[in-house]
Amino acid sequence: MGQGRVQAEYERANPRSRALAAQARQVIPGGITHDIRFLKPFPIAVDRAKGTRKWTVDGQELIDYWMGHGSLFLGHGHPAIVAAVHAQLDRGTHYGACHELEVRWAEIVQDLVPSAQRVRFTASGTEATHLALRVARAFTGRPKIVKFEGHFHGWHDGVQAAVKPPYEAPSSAGIPGEALGQIVLCPPNDLKALEVLLRERQDVAAVILEPGGGASGTIPTDVGYLRGLRETTQRHQVVLIFDEVITGFRYAPGGVQGLTGVVPDVTALAKIVAGGLPGGAVVGRADILDRLAFNDDPAWNRQHKVAHAGTFNANPLSAAAGIAMLGEIRDGQAHGRANRAAAALRAGMAEAWRRVGAPGCVYGESSIFNWTLEAALTDGPKPGTPHRGLQAMANPAAYHALRCALILNGVDVCPLHGWVSAEHTDADVDRTVQAFEKALALIRDDGFLA
Repeated sequence: MGQGRVQAEYERANPRSRALAAQARQVIPGGITHDIRFLKPFPIAVDRAKGTRKWTVDGQELIDYWMGHGSLFLGHGHPAIVAAVHAQLDRGTHYGACHELEVRWAEIVQDLVPSAQRVRFTASGTEATHLALRVARAFTGRPKIVKFEGHFHGWHDGVQAAVKPPYEAPSSAGIPGEALGQIVLCPPNDLKALEVLLRERQDVAAVILEPGGGASGTIPTDVGYLRGLRETTQRHQVVLIFDEVITGFRYAPGGVQGLTGVVPDVTALAKIVAGGLPGGAVVGRADILDRLAFNDDPAWNRQHKVAHAGTFNANPLSAAAGIAMLGEIRDGQAHGRANRAAAALRAGMAEAWRRVGAPGCVYGESSIFNWTLEAALTDGPKPGTPHRGLQAMANPAAYHALRCALILNGVDVCPLHGWVSAEHTDADVDRTVQAFEKALALIRDDGFLA
C-alpha cells in the first residue's frame, strides 16, 4: 500500500460526515465542540445509538467504546434510564426550585460513596473540580493546590498546568499566570517528593489527583501509594481531593475509594453519577462541605461562605437519570460484567498487537483500557514507570490513522482510552479484537509504524 491508503478509504466511506464537517467549520470553531473529538481528516458524525452500538450518518454500524466519554456505564439508551427521563419530561425539565428528586439522588450518592457526608450537585465534572478546590481553599484559608503531572481535572484555569508533556507549558492559551501560580506541581507516584513539598510549605490547601491513575489511568497508580497519600495529607492537615469524575461508580459502586478503602476528604464526581445526562457533584466531609451553607450571620455569609450557583445544578432530568443509573448498578453486578469484558478485551488486543508485530501495547484496569503506539512500552507500564513517556505521542499522525482504520473496521475508540460498558458482550469483544488486528496491519502497511 502507498502512504495515505487508510485516509483515502476513510474519506470514501464517510461522504456525509465529510460534508457535515465542512458545514460545521463554517459555524463552529474548528467544526467540533470538544477537543478530543478532533480527527484527521475529519470526525465521523453519528445519527443514533443503542446499547453498545452507534450508527454514523453514512449508515455504518460501530461498536462504541467512547460510551458518552465514559458516562454510559449501561450503554446507550438503557431502558430504565430512558423510562425515568421520559416520565420526568411530562412533569417538567427545570423547576427553578428545590425538588424531591435532588434529595433522593443525594441520598443514593451518600449511601454509595464513602466520603459523601454531604453532597452538592454541579452541571459537569469541570465544575465539580473547580468547586472542590474553592471549598478546600475556604476551609483551610490557604491558596495553593498540589497537582500531579499528567493528571487531568477539567478545563478551568486552576488546573491547566502539567496536563500533557511538555509539562512546563500550560495546556491552553489564555491562562493567566496568576492562576498557574496557585498550582504547585509534583511528580505522580512519588510520596517522598510530596512529603518534602508539604514539609517545606505552609500554604497548601489541598492535594488533588485521579485515584485510578493520571489521564484516565494512562499513568498507573496503586493502592499502596493512595494509602501513603492519605496518611501524608492527614499528617500535614491538607485536604485530599479525589477526582473520581471517571472512576466514580465505575471501579466499584463506591468508586476507587469504595474499592480500596482509602477515603479522601472531598470527592469530585460526574459522568456516571448523572446517568449519561449533564451533571456532577462535589461530596465530602460535612465540616468542609458545609462551607457552602448559609447561616444566620450576614457577615459570615458574605466573608466566609463559599458562593456556588449554576442554572442546571440537580435539574430534574439529570436527577431522574442519575437515580435510575445508580439504582441499576448499586449491587455491583454490572461492574462484574464490565470488568470481565474489559479484561478479555485487553488480553485479546495484546495478542493482536503481538501477531501484527506493531510497537506499543494495551493496558488498564477495571472497565478501562488504555493503549499506546510507543515502542518503548511494549511490556506495558506499571506504577512508577516514568510518567512523561506514558503520555508521549511521538507520531500523532499514526494515532489519527489508527482511529480511522478502526472506524473502517466497525469500532470507534477514543484516542488512548476506551470505556467498556456493562452491556458489551463476548461477541463485541471478539469483533473488536479482530478490528484492532486489521487496523494495526493497515496502518503498518501504510507506513505509519515504520
